Amino acid sequence: VMDVSVPLASQDIIQITDPNPCITNPPTVCYVVGYYYFTVSLPESVNGYTLASQVNFRINGISNLVSGYSNIGATYTAEIPGTSSGSTAPQNNSAVFVGSDLVIVCAENFFTYSFAAVDPDGDQLRYEFCDAYQSGASGGGATPTPPPPYNSVPYGNSFDASSPLGSTVQIDPNTGLISGIAPASGVYVVTVCVSEIRNGIVIAVHRKDLQINIADCSIAAAILEPEYQLCRNSYTINLSNLSNSPLITAYHWAILNASGNTVFTSTNPTVTYTFADTGRYIIKLAINPGQACSDSTSSVAIVYPGFVPAFNTSGICFTKPTSFTDATTSVYGVPNSWHWDFGESSVLDDSSSQRNPSYTYPSMGAKFILLTAGNSVGCQDTSSMIINILDKPPLTLAFYDTVICLNDNIQLHAIGNGNFNWNPTLNMLNPLTASPSVAPLLTTRYFVTLDDNGCLNRDSVLVRVTDHVTILPMSDTTICSSDTIQLRIISDGLRYSWTPAVQLLDPFIADPTAITNTTTTYTVTANIGSCSANSNILVRTVPYPIVNAGSDTAICFNTTAFLHGITNGSTFKWIPSFFLDNDHVLKPIAKPPSSTRYILLAYDTKGCPKPGVDTLIITVLPRIIPFAGRDTTVVTSQPLQLFASGGSSFLWSPSTGLSNVNISNPVAVYSAPSENILYKVNIYDIAGCMDSAYVRVKVFAGGPNVFVPNAFSPNDDGINDILNFIPAGIKQIEYFKIYNRPGQLVFSSFNGKGWNGKYKGVPQDPGVFVWMVKAIDYNNKPFFSKGVVVLVR
Repeated sequence: VMDVSVPLASQDIIQITDPNPCITNPPTVCYVVGYYYFTVSLPESVNGYTLASQVNFRINGISNLVSGYSNIGATYTAEIPGTSSGSTAPQNNSAVFVGSDLVIVCAENFFTYSFAAVDPDGDQLRYEFCDAYQSGASGGGATPTPPPPYNSVPYGNSFDASSPLGSTVQIDPNTGLISGIAPASGVYVVTVCVSEIRNGIVIAVHRKDLQINIADCSIAAAILEPEYQLCRNSYTINLSNLSNSPLITAYHWAILNASGNTVFTSTNPTVTYTFADTGRYIIKLAINPGQACSDSTSSVAIVYPGFVPAFNTSGICFTKPTSFTDATTSVYGVPNSWHWDFGESSVLDDSSSQRNPSYTYPSMGAKFILLTAGNSVGCQDTSSMIINILDKPPLTLAFYDTVICLNDNIQLHAIGNGNFNWNPTLNMLNPLTASPSVAPLLTTRYFVTLDDNGCLNRDSVLVRVTDHVTILPMSDTTICSSDTIQLRIISDGLRYSWTPAVQLLDPFIADPTAITNTTTTYTVTANIGSCSANSNILVRTVPYPIVNAGSDTAICFNTTAFLHGITNGSTFKWIPSFFLDNDHVLKPIAKPPSSTRYILLAYDTKGCPKPGVDTLIITVLPRIIPFAGRDTTVVTSQPLQLFASGGSSFLWSPSTGLSNVNISNPVAVYSAPSENILYKVNIYDIAGCMDSAYVRVKVFAGGPNVFVPNAFSPNDDGINDILNFIPAGIKQIEYFKIYNRPGQLVFSSFNGKGWNGKYKGVPQDPGVFVWMVKAIDYNNKPFFSKGVVVLVR
């Protein structure tokens, strides 16, 4: 209609400057409020007008919106009613929100926040949570608002427009007071719509959109639910303070009966109490008595178990009445109040306070019915149900097309709620029931009408009439003995019976599976009521070719195996063919590199199209990895422990000095020196496979010693490049050190490693160097030796 540019007239800052000292970690509550004033004259309109303004961004990181969104704008609206509201001109004064915004809300604490409004015209006001709107444009500045409809902000994190602070926070539709347990700390968008209702009609809706800061604080207060009801099935109550402030250090609970006598007290933070009898009880809670931040409150416990709200419904068609019947039961008192919410979102007057009301739905779809019932002793509880309102009642037929034999009858069957009417009624019994019986002489289509309180649905079933049954069987066939075969027929029969039944998995279906070792004639009988027909199928059986692949065997690594197959077949083949010298002979030679499963397939020409099959496994034993130890030196009389590995049995040769030639770890002792004793050890696995290894032993005369060359040439020619030592009679080397002439340590080894003639990576000049060796001999005695070596370049 028009865009109006209005300057900011004034602004106020409203804030809490002196927060309650009993609030732990109180947040800053501060709003800047701007005021804009203007007057505009509008012509009468049947539909009225929408007044809208927008800002193009909100703060970032709003907790009840989808993560990742930023700079989501806001649109604010109010409605001016049109002449269709029932008056001759749009005469109305808008509702004005008057609730205070200076409220501290602490995370996970009980709180109240008023969105109350007043209406100068005395119109009825109804409050509800509603969508917060985004802006219709991006960027800053005074951007004109686009026309409606306006899009909702993207709610997320399990929040939505009807529960912007979560499921534990509700709004009173009559007062606009929101209350409950606050969610986690953060900033939340909360929008409340107040509807002005005049003569039962909503004439205007106004919105209040706030970003409420919920802080990580707590309030030291005594807070209880307004009422505790034990009206279902328990006499036990669990009580706790709804404030979790750390400033609360003491509790005093008391429960009083209707006579004012105390029946229970406790100083625990939480209490559990089981009432001995029914009645109304007073619950009192005091915190921090006689201290700072003390508080007290009271509540009521109604203890009358056995109250169960329930209801039934009938009628599911829109534009037709749906009836609701109360089925509430009460052990104590009698049901005396009912409030129905019929779940019709398109209107506001979808409620009733009658006990057994009826309601005509103006639209189809799923409706959430909520009954809030009360009884004469003060209990109040809810029962709910979802019903589907349709344009016609559901109607299902047991079958839609069937066939019967001439002169037989059949029972039709319909499923639905309401009254049934079948036609044509010729040769029909009980046409006004769900399951009439018919005996038509000709093929006939029967129609059924379902009437649910004037709501109608119609369907039909075709009954075909025949005087015979047709069977077309499969051709006779040949199979291999013990194989399965599916017998097949083409028939219009309704029931089947096959013989011999013992060979069939299911002898009462049209296409059963048969298993037979012998040639068999199968007979099938097909029925349509009293009409029947028979037919036969001959299944000839031929045995599989006889085949024997031979026994499993094991071979040594990299050796061959001889296969021995036997068969009465005319052709045969081994698979896989890999590593066979010929896969089309019965006795091929196999040399697989690893264990292999060979399959022998044999075919004949007797009629069985499948091969006879047998399998053998050639297990290739692991390759023997022989090891006899490293070449070594000893001195006379020194015990030398030899050790071989790689198999399960061993044979050493020669036997010189050995304690036992048939074990893996013989001990050798020498009485005389020897330049070279070369031992060979044959190593066998469990299958007798063999391989061999060698070890060389040099025996020195005398006691333990370390032999070091007197010169070496580290010139990288591959000859004498490393200065090493040879220990004899030595159990452990503690160090091998090299010093230059000035006495500087140029090399040190603790693991037997030799010297390459370098110091800190720099090749040393030719000259004389001193070596030292410290060790422990085979008798566990210390050993020390030193000498000189010449470095030659």
